[in-house]
Amino acid sequence: MSRWHLSIPDRTDRAVRTFLARTGGRKGDLSRFVDDAVRRRLLDLTLGDIKTRNAGYDQQEILDLIDEEVDAARAGRS
Repeated sequence: MSRWHLSIPDRTDRAVRTFLARTGGRKGDLSRFVDDAVRRRLLDLTLGDIKTRNAGYDQQEILDLIDEEVDAARAGRS
């Protein structure tokens, strides 16, 4: 497990710690909260990149390609 040393605004720190305290926070909840937030942000950024990259394609064309790849993957498992 890695350790991060972060600097965040006091207002954000108080808001998160207050939220965690109100919801019955326990030891380790701050780390889990940050991990969840980072994962969600990475997913959001990744999806945004994919959407931008695929903006020029027709939606049906993308769905057809997905169907082809799923069929190929299923055929490989048989």
